[in-house]
Amino acid sequence: MDRAMSQKRLAQVFDEVAREVTERASGIRLLESGTKLAGELCTVYTSFQRGYRTGVSLCAERSLFTRLTQRMMQTEEVSPQEVEEFSREYFNALCGRIVSQMYPETKIPARFDRPSFHEGRYSPRGRQKHFSIRYTSDGAGNAELVHHLQDMEAADTLPE
Repeated sequence: MDRAMSQKRLAQVFDEVAREVTERASGIRLLESGTKLAGELCTVYTSFQRGYRTGVSLCAERSLFTRLTQRMMQTEEVSPQEVEEFSREYFNALCGRIVSQMYPETKIPARFDRPSFHEGRYSPRGRQKHFSIRYTSDGAGNAELVHHLQDMEAADTLPE
């Protein structure tokens, strides 16, 4: 039997996974923060097409995505294209881990689209913010992880 997760538990899973995957992939530690994002922003986003009708985004200051890429590539010199590609790959790993952490409790197999990269803050059409978690890193850069729900009006018009 499929079971839903409470918002509190879902946020806990998102938070634990974001911290774990980020530190494992790059050595960067994320610390929960109330700090608002500032400066040049980028967003990686994906939607879940099977199992859940939700989406997930990570909006961060470009400095954090750049540092993440530098650490993953183990070089100081990275191009904007490398930052985009490595940010999508990192986010793909993060979302995969979220799905695997949710399955034992929900018994819902989920699939998500290939993450997309956007300059600035990206808000997907037909989605509303369910919850968000703000982070500051142990170096430079802030981020916000957001869980998006399908708008009720959009839910009435989209096919199953």
